[in-house]
Amino acid sequence: MVEVGDRSVSGDVLAGSVGAVAGDGTLREPNKLAFDDPWIWLAAGWRDLWQAPAIGLTYGAIFALAALALALGLLSLEAHSLFPALAGGFLLLAPFFAMGLYETSRRMAAREPVTLGAALGAGFTAKGQIAFFGVALMIVFLVWLELAFILLVLFMGGGGLPPPSQFLSTLLFTLPGLGLLVVGSIVGGVLAAIVFAMSAVAVPMLLVERIDAVTAMRASIQAVVANPKPMSLWAALIAGMIAAGFATLLLGLIVAFPLIGHTTWHVYQAVYGPRPSN
Repeated sequence: MVEVGDRSVSGDVLAGSVGAVAGDGTLREPNKLAFDDPWIWLAAGWRDLWQAPAIGLTYGAIFALAALALALGLLSLEAHSLFPALAGGFLLLAPFFAMGLYETSRRMAAREPVTLGAALGAGFTAKGQIAFFGVALMIVFLVWLELAFILLVLFMGGGGLPPPSQFLSTLLFTLPGLGLLVVGSIVGGVLAAIVFAMSAVAVPMLLVERIDAVTAMRASIQAVVANPKPMSLWAALIAGMIAAGFATLLLGLIVAFPLIGHTTWHVYQAVYGPRPSN
């Protein structure tokens, strides 16, 4: 038996025998969650991370190195002012990149062999639908970039970006800069909320259930709408961990990214796993 939240269920259930889609093909009602459940999911994700640290930390290191490469590339082009916009868009794609972490947690729950090769090969059983989901995230990413550049032109004019030495002062201590910061944060927050709702449990679902990507996104949105308080707390925890990762010069992402990935599997199980008995 394996613990999911405050329940104990068998490994075959965790492997996906209970899911978002009922036997007649309709979406199941998501389980009702308590406000503090995200802390339970996070603890379960933490346990998974340290049961297979080589896999999780490898994913985290790759993610951190990709962010570092993005930052260094922008610095070399003297366009580091674009880093917030590109980093935000990069994070929108993170649910797709974390597939191997979901698969690792699934294998742990089902007591199947856990290897880096299996993690890297995650998604091939439903590669068409997962690829479709990845395209959907990429579209949102491109929309965000387009909006970011439009806002930049609207608030900063056609003169281009301020020089690196003046970027922060321009952003924080001028009216155009503050306008860009406030409006950009609102627009980015709305897009992030949309991506969070459509991807909160969609990719783990696609790994174990024979459903299409649109149904997975609908089920994910349904889960978020049905549980606004715990899902809002979970979104805040994700934002906090990512912010801490960037604040530690990307080193924190080595742990934060796999922790979020492993935890997401437990979110899926809590929402569409077996209902708790009262």
